[in-house]
Amino acid sequence: MNQLSSNRTPLRGRVFPERRLSPEEIARRKVEDEVFAKQCRLVFDRVQPELIKDHYDWFIIIEPENGDYIIAPDETVARQKAREQFGSKMRLMMRINETGACGTI
Repeated sequence: MNQLSSNRTPLRGRVFPERRLSPEEIARRKVEDEVFAKQCRLVFDRVQPELIKDHYDWFIIIEPENGDYIIAPDETVARQKAREQFGSKMRLMMRINETGACGTI
């Protein structure tokens, strides 16, 4: 039986080191994400009390730029409706319940 040679040292590190983001870019993206989430949360907090009565545990997809939202009882239906109405705009999916969480931890 042949022995495999072990003189090859494994390469360690990033696959694409040239694609590494600068700390400034990481900070900028984090701020943008926080602003986006805060805008979506404002819309959710505004409409949640009236929707929770009749649509408990339905899905809501929020487009925060103009405050539009879509509700549906099924996640795939909600995604499809959102794709048709909002196109490629950023949006956030939440659940119509007390916290807005979509799953369990």
